[in-house]
Amino acid sequence: MGRLYVVSTPIGNLEDVSLRALRILKEVALIAAEDTRVTRKLLSRYDIHTRLLAYHEHNKGYQTGRVLQALDSGDVALVSDAGTPVLSDPGSDLIRMAIGLGFEIVAVPGPSAITYALAVAGLEAEPFLFAGFLPSTKRDREQRLRDLAGIQATLVLFEAPHRVRATLRELHLAWGNRRVAICRELTKLHEQVVRTTLALSLIHISEPTRQAE
Repeated sequence: MGRLYVVSTPIGNLEDVSLRALRILKEVALIAAEDTRVTRKLLSRYDIHTRLLAYHEHNKGYQTGRVLQALDSGDVALVSDAGTPVLSDPGSDLIRMAIGLGFEIVAVPGPSAITYALAVAGLEAEPFLFAGFLPSTKRDREQRLRDLAGIQATLVLFEAPHRVRATLRELHLAWGNRRVAICRELTKLHEQVVRTTLALSLIHISEPTRQAE
């Protein structure tokens, strides 16, 4: 039986990939990638020619079976667009099913936007809570913010670029004038870390765009 490798990939700078990750990506029989176009850039940079299969939230219903079938005859690597799969990325269902079928799961650690942000934010890193993305509907978002308000820890949230300003307004309304670090384009050429308060945050954050970070 093959192994399922959960491989962390760079969050921006392609030089951040580990030697172990490169070796695994070369040796496995198949790479299940959230976006094959993004993963192909990494593979091309390091002259890796392993077969790719698209595996994401919209096709996992039928692609999971193909990945499990591939595991019957060889090793498979699971990668997301950036960072570690399952952290606000697809993969949890596949891993649970693979475990249930007796396949070995091996994580290959590496770059993480969560720990990078904590390292540069200037806020207390212990304890912290990773809260991922807020719900999409207004009612659910408001409830989630109420649930998070009383937690005595640094909160790490993800947000789409075009929603950052709106979310900062919501955070200020729900939580008051807390300290905040807004981290964008991490490890990339135009990396930005704004350390301020929620009340002043919109002064420092430009109008959103719908271009991917």
